[in-house]
Amino acid sequence: MTDATALPFNSHAEFEAQLRDCLGRARSTLQLFDPDFSVFPLGSTETDAALRHFLAGGGAIQIAMHRSAYIERHYPRFLRLLREFNHKIEARATPRSLHHLTDSFCIADGTHIVRRFHSDHMRGEAAFDTPQATELSQERFSGIWMEAVSTLHPTTTGL
Repeated sequence: MTDATALPFNSHAEFEAQLRDCLGRARSTLQLFDPDFSVFPLGSTETDAALRHFLAGGGAIQIAMHRSAYIERHYPRFLRLLREFNHKIEARATPRSLHHLTDSFCIADGTHIVRRFHSDHMRGEAAFDTPQATELSQERFSGIWMEAVSTLHPTTTGL
């Protein structure tokens, strides 16, 4: 994705700004991957409002992670959103064999992307209205999604 359309970022504030922009542009699909989503602002009121608007407008979310514990402990708003829109949000956890994957990204509609090169660092790039910038991450997400299993069930029984 390193080209003239890429918008680099190096801080948490810049990452959040690019992510808000990406969420605001989404119309039909969001595909998110991160080892644990600890730096994603999934618990903020602003993100909750953006995701509610997106889902109410007919959008769908696929979220993949290595571990869901951080979301379960720190993002009650996201868990409430999952309960309310469980038919539009699917969460999956990767098998141990994929825990070596350390990148982090959010793809909106196959056209917009915010990507951190490594989940331990804030350095990354964003690209908007650039489908070719999302191709590699979309392919990666498809592979992750196929291997992952359901997690973050809306109720304790998973129903």
